[in-house]
Formats: sequence, structure tokens, C-alpha cells
Amino acid sequence: MMGAGGIGGYIGARLAQAGGDVSFIARGAHLAAMLQTGLRIESDLGGLVLRPVSASEAAVDIGPVDLVIFAVKLYDSEDAAASIAPLIADNTRVITLQNGIDSVEVLRRHVEGDRVIGGATYLSGFINKPGQVIHSGGLPHILVGGERDPIVQKLKGLCDHAIGLELKPVSDIDDVLWEKFVTLAAFSGATSLMRSGIGPILADPEARIFISQLRDEGMAVAAAAGHPMADGFLDRVVTRWSAFPPHVKSSMANDLERGKPIEVAWLSGRMHQLGMELGVATPGHTTVFRALHLHARGTQRNNSVP
Repeated sequence: MMGAGGIGGYIGARLAQAGGDVSFIARGAHLAAMLQTGLRIESDLGGLVLRPVSASEAAVDIGPVDLVIFAVKLYDSEDAAASIAPLIADNTRVITLQNGIDSVEVLRRHVEGDRVIGGATYLSGFINKPGQVIHSGGLPHILVGGERDPIVQKLKGLCDHAIGLELKPVSDIDDVLWEKFVTLAAFSGATSLMRSGIGPILADPEARIFISQLRDEGMAVAAAAGHPMADGFLDRVVTRWSAFPPHVKSSMANDLERGKPIEVAWLSGRMHQLGMELGVATPGHTTVFRALHLHARGTQRNNSVP
């Protein structure tokens, strides 16, 4: 697991719980806590403490593996991808479960193209304190490309035996990535800008109009880029958002509240950029991007004196 936060920490712990041989690339206080007291997962689907934990800050300490699940934050992608070489053997696969639509391209600058497989996960989780990941929002769903790849099939078999994890391989991941991009950019933008869980946003008529506007702008951008949303998309989005517990926020909103760097440039910022390139108006996403850009690097850096 390259990254041990809300996504990497949760998925890696569940895979290890199911019998997988899992190692983590992590850093800082979170890594220190994992090594000292284990990785604790708090979830309505069942908690666990993974101990001992195989983890390091350096890929060279772990060595070649069958599968790398790439789950670092988007602003760390280039540095993490550049350090991935010690993990790669002849048959290694790299599955990216990052947000946005650019991570496969980033990885393919550092890893041979056919080894990289795109993926999307619907999972709400965050590091609450070093060594502890909190998950909420129902059963996490993972969709990955490489439907017939033997390593993907092995991963599916492990997930089938895991608690609180569901994985489905698909033949074409591109449209899946665009659907998640449209959905997440709206969800992250609204919950971050409004500092609110999804429940109050859907209950307030003006807030609901705004999150719907963000969704519709994303749909227009996707269509202009050659990835129109499939039939039933609107119903799926409404159903997914309505099924979340009212307090659930995006990981970006949680990071914003904790003064951490945020992924706004790759979500609403990317929508703004694509809208400019494709001639699609994105006033909602442009507002989110510009309003949150001040916090893109985190509170500590913003408060520093040049």
C-alpha cells in the first residue's frame, strides 16, 4: 500500500485482516504510531487493530511486490511515483485508487504503461490521529480495470474474503473514472466550501441547488471531453449521496478542517481548467477553486511569513 491514509490505511488493513501479505509506505507521526502500537481502524462495519504492521518510509526497505496499490494524495503523486521503482518486479501491477482523472498518466511516466491499472473507490475515511483511521459512509466499493489480469483476479479473491470491502473488476475503467470525477468534484467542492456534511446540504434548498449545479457542470465537461455520463447517472448520484449518514463529508473537507493540504486543484480546479479548454462554462467549480485555493497548501504554510 503506497499511502496509509483514509483509503490506503483502511483497504490495506482489511486486506491484511483477510490474510493478505500487506506492507505500507507511510511517513511521519502516522508511520511511527503504526510501527509502535499498530494501525487502528474505526468503522461501523467493524473495527480492528492491525499489529504488527509492516511499514516503512522507503520503498527500498520493502522491495519487489506483486501489487502496488497507489493511494497517496494527488499533490504527492509525482514524488511518490518517482520513488516506486524498488517495488517493481517483472510481473508487478500498479493499481491507482486516487481521485481525479490524471493519476494513470502520472504513473505511466515512471512505470511501464501496461503495468498501470486505473481504479476508483467510493470510501469515506481519514486519519483521525497518528495510527488511527476512521471510516464512515457504508460499504466501500472499489472498481478496477484489468478485468482479466491474473493479479487483479487474485486481489478480487482476497477482497471476497475481506470484511467491509467490495471489489469489482471492469473491462473499461475510463468511463468509471470520469463518473467518479464528476461526482466527487461536486461532493468535495460543496462539503468543503460549505463546511458541512452532505445531509444539511441536501436538506437546504439553496445548498442543494449549488451541489446540483456542480454536478451538472461536471457532466457538461465530461460530455465535451468525450465521456458523457451513462443513462441513470443522475439517479445513482442522488441515491449515493442520500444514502450517506448526514454528517459524512469528503476527505477534502476533513483535510481542510485539519489545516492539511487539499486536492482542490485536481478536482474543481481541474473542472475549471477543462471548462476553459473545451469551451464549457463552470462558474460553480471556478468559484470553489478560487475560494479554496488559499488553503491548497494547508494552514501552516499559508500562515508563514515569506
